[in-house]
Amino acid sequence: MSDRPILLETSGLCVSHGRVEALHNVSLRIREGEIVTVIGPNGAGKTTLLSALMGLLPGRGEIRHFGERCRGPCRVESLVDRGLVLVPEKRELFAQMSVQDNLLLGAFTRYRRGQRDHRTTMEQIYATFPRLRERRDQNAGTLSGGERQMLAMGRALMAKPKLLLLDEPSLGLAPLIVREILRIVGHLRDIGVAVLLVEQNARAALQVSDYGYVLESGEVALEAPSRQLADDPRVIESYLGLGGRRSNTTTQQGETT
Repeated sequence: MSDRPILLETSGLCVSHGRVEALHNVSLRIREGEIVTVIGPNGAGKTTLLSALMGLLPGRGEIRHFGERCRGPCRVESLVDRGLVLVPEKRELFAQMSVQDNLLLGAFTRYRRGQRDHRTTMEQIYATFPRLRERRDQNAGTLSGGERQMLAMGRALMAKPKLLLLDEPSLGLAPLIVREILRIVGHLRDIGVAVLLVEQNARAALQVSDYGYVLESGEVALEAPSRQLADDPRVIESYLGLGGRRSNTTTQQGETT
């Protein structure tokens, strides 16, 4: 993937909350057609990182979106126009509006630019998330946690992003639903959408991603291809536990046989 265009890149990114520095000297890179994950403990700065990349928090250092340096505060609307969309941890749906109307809001920017392909795009979303088609006339507030996550992702995809930022998509979901959500994340790569996946579920994140960063106390402690990180003793001890070691060994044995 090294010859693919770089969609997002940071160099020496620092972000502070008042006098407290939440991110220090963070450098990362995401290429077209790639899933990159950022894992780390609570308070490591993962959500702060996404907020800075989306222009929601000011920072120091350099951020390049689609090859262009962000000079001064980045406007969220401009970034969405260019193909960068965030699915926040809290999903932030309109609970009193129907599933279909929530999806339509995701296409607003394209509609405003005169691109009236939202009906076709919605059919593609329903094909990816069949459960949303079944619930399309229900209010978003009546959905289960997994369905709400699917709706939040579907709404973001209505904007036809080149790069999707996902903040803790597995949070609070049952294991079966987590597997389904991460299967869909893998599908996004197949249809050409790059993903920056921020996750506390390190095992699941490393299984679905191509490259990973470990964020600790606001700094990048480790980075490597995801398979390599999953086998790193430091990652196993801190994030995967002994079960991660056994799981990796079993997988390797299965591949050998």
